[in-house]
Amino acid sequence: MASFKKDGNVWRVQIARKGIRLSGSFSTKKAAEAWAVEKESEIMKGTYSGAGSRTVSDLFDEYAKRVSGGKQGGHWEITRFKAFKKNFPDLAGKLLTETNSHDWGLWRDARLAGTDKMRPVGAGSVIREVNLFSAAFQTSVREWKWLSASPLTDMKRPKDPLPRSRVYSAEEIDRLMLCAGYEFDQTPTTKTARVASAFLFALETAMRMGEIVGMDWNRVDLERRFVHLPKTKTGIPRDVPLSPRALEILGQLEPLKVEFEGSVFGLESAITEALFRKFKTAAGIDGATFHDTRRTALTRLARHFTVLELAKISGHRDIRILSDVYYAPTAEGLAAKFPAANA
Repeated sequence: MASFKKDGNVWRVQIARKGIRLSGSFSTKKAAEAWAVEKESEIMKGTYSGAGSRTVSDLFDEYAKRVSGGKQGGHWEITRFKAFKKNFPDLAGKLLTETNSHDWGLWRDARLAGTDKMRPVGAGSVIREVNLFSAAFQTSVREWKWLSASPLTDMKRPKDPLPRSRVYSAEEIDRLMLCAGYEFDQTPTTKTARVASAFLFALETAMRMGEIVGMDWNRVDLERRFVHLPKTKTGIPRDVPLSPRALEILGQLEPLKVEFEGSVFGLESAITEALFRKFKTAAGIDGATFHDTRRTALTRLARHFTVLELAKISGHRDIRILSDVYYAPTAEGLAAKFPAANA
């Protein structure tokens, strides 16, 4: 028998018949019941065709389980799938064989313009979601043979936004540390203070949030002054050199080594993001993200290292991305590099 459950504004339905389990999400109970009756009838008559009866929600659940779970950035992917199913239940519950580029074009426009349930987001955010959903559909086509083609192939993507150029000023950093309750000469025992220390560590190393919270003490070589990252966004391990200030931050955290069972910061990405937003708001800082520490760090490091050395530190394989997106010197700073008129 089918079971129905209301979750906020969404009706979720599950079917278990003859060993076959199906699930769907719909905006109304009537739509959920109609789908359940149709699927149960197919199963009982023996006309259920497996892949042809899978929904978009089924695909995203399967991709989250089989692919996202093993990725460095898997948490973000799983979160985006959950948000999609909650905010677009009708599309999530649609059969894979019936969804098309028109459906996804409507989804794209709703994400950009916003709805009564969701705030609008920028083109960059939509492009990242399109890339994720396309990866899921392409996997279903090439490996799982659920579909013959992805419905996202013919959907027009939003134009790429201009690269961000946001960097943190020294005054903003001081305000953030004050609001986080971070003391430069004390061990950060609270989670908020450790998020602040992770923020400072990012400014010294240009490491991503996920790389920082995933650090383990057995990967840190204090004597030779580097940390080894076996898992990175690009899939290529790298060693990141540690500045004197980065070593000081690690020294503050070392007394917590046993308590956190080897984890350097004792944090996870989700709580780090949430706490950072909280004290960033308290500091009155707008238009900046944790990831902007990467640009700030690389702009600072560019004073001391060549572009190729910066790429080794940051893990960029494409020097153009490093130059266009992350290295953000000011015109004033560049002007100061000119030799004196009488030199």
